[in-house]
Amino acid sequence: MALDRTPDKKTHEFQIAGVPYKLRTSHDDVLVKELVDFLNQKMAQALAVSKNGSYQNAAVLTALHLAEELLLLKRKASHELESLEEKILKLANDLENSQKK
Repeated sequence: MALDRTPDKKTHEFQIAGVPYKLRTSHDDVLVKELVDFLNQKMAQALAVSKNGSYQNAAVLTALHLAEELLLLKRKASHELESLEEKILKLANDLENSQKK
């Protein structure tokens, strides 16, 4: 959700961990609310385990947690894609071999 000034964008006002933000995006209200709620939930979890209750520390913990989730999902998707590619190659070979008979 990068800031953008194109005419088809809408400005959304929201708060993350009590800090107000304005964001201009083409995403609809429902998606923006879902993203904000998700991030606020992650920030609240990070604040709960942060020793000094610092919003900066909570933001870094949240970013690390989200980066971990993203990387693990990317790895899983990559492994599943490799597995599918292997199955497709095997099926293609089986099909080619059955046509030669």
